[in-house]
Amino acid sequence: MRARALAFGQDTQQIVKLAWPVLVGQLAVLAFGTIDTVLLGRLGSVDLAALAVGSAAYITVFVGLMGVLLAIGPIVGHLYGAGRLAEAGQQFHQGVWLALALSVLGIVVLAFPQPFLALAKVEGEVERGIRGYMGALAFALPAALLFTVYRGFNTAISRPKAVMNLQLGALALKLPLSVALAWGVPALGWPALGVVGCGLATVIVMWLQCAAAAWILVRDPHYAPYALVGRGLDAPNGAMLRAQLRLGLPMGAGILIEVTGFTFMAIFIARLGPLPVAGHQIAANLVAMLFMMPLALANATSTLVAQRLGAQALQQARHLAWHGVLLASMLAVLMGALVYAGRTAVAGLYTQDAAVAAAALVLMAWVVWFHLADALQTMAALVLRAYRVATLPVVVYAVALWGVGLGGGYALAFREVTPASWLPWAVGASGFWASATIALWLAAVLLLLLLAWVMNQKRREESAPASAPSG
Repeated sequence: MRARALAFGQDTQQIVKLAWPVLVGQLAVLAFGTIDTVLLGRLGSVDLAALAVGSAAYITVFVGLMGVLLAIGPIVGHLYGAGRLAEAGQQFHQGVWLALALSVLGIVVLAFPQPFLALAKVEGEVERGIRGYMGALAFALPAALLFTVYRGFNTAISRPKAVMNLQLGALALKLPLSVALAWGVPALGWPALGVVGCGLATVIVMWLQCAAAAWILVRDPHYAPYALVGRGLDAPNGAMLRAQLRLGLPMGAGILIEVTGFTFMAIFIARLGPLPVAGHQIAANLVAMLFMMPLALANATSTLVAQRLGAQALQQARHLAWHGVLLASMLAVLMGALVYAGRTAVAGLYTQDAAVAAAALVLMAWVVWFHLADALQTMAALVLRAYRVATLPVVVYAVALWGVGLGGGYALAFREVTPASWLPWAVGASGFWASATIALWLAAVLLLLLLAWVMNQKRREESAPASAPSG
């Protein structure tokens, strides 16, 4: 028992050392949405509703494409663990080409948002706000995807601070720009642009952040062994691109299903009116902030596991994986309970509108169970990617998050079924949150079982040569 506790403590130190810069950086990125939510919450429910639907649509597009690019993480992690640094640099160049190609697809979807508007069934001022916001963010998408390659590469080589510093700098620029463009500056003759102003601020910040990342890659000698600069961008390599796509496409599909299982809640809830979707936006932003902790731990654990696998240290990889699961679950219970206890004060930080705060408080009752399940399924999914297992999780997410989560939520929210006696309050927006919580628990259990099976298979492969008869 003492030895196990010591091993858990040592692995926790490694995970936390890599996770905390990732966490700070992710919180900085999430703060973009928090800033916009708080600023627009002061302008009224119309702008906040436009932000809820517009950001849900943008996140759906961005995260789906980002997931494909994140294949660079486990691939580079394996190469880094094996000491093949120049090959890791070649993968970075191919990731840049892939990001540029995916940007074209994403821009087209964001520039023509009619499918999202049809799902949300909005009109008038809310529809105009959504169109303006998504149109602005179409220009931010290429910079965001290019920075994803930079982020995935640096995390894989255990250099997350290089990402965190740029994300914090971007946040420092985002706040004053959003205030000026959303609220306006009468002294300078700048009009208040509301939700569109928030989108324009994001465009400016994302391109400045991308330019700073490129400058660092050129000037920092740490990247010299990877041969990232000096000969220009490598030409597209079919074999490397196919390798990234083989892993990245199922990863992107899994992340897309995971995210749309949540973001489409906002789009469907918008049918209930501006007040319910405004309350959902607050609860959703809060849950997203909580999610940054297990996501950072999962990223760190996945990186360390990939590096150990590349170095053929399979037992260390297994121990790190399960210790990461334990650590994430412990912290998720603690954080969820603290937020639930102080939910009234937290809602007051977002809005002074009593009706919007009341709508958010009803949904925040699900936070503890929702957050714990989210932490478990995220840790399992990201560690599976380190083992280069990404296809089966797509099936799990489709059944759980789309089938049980969105399908069940829609049925409950719009009263297509009568809620059971033990769930009488699960109507309207609460119906979606109830179903989403159940769906996350289903996904968590299935992914953890899959992870255990994959590790067992690896263990058998590891022991097979030793047990084989000699001669």
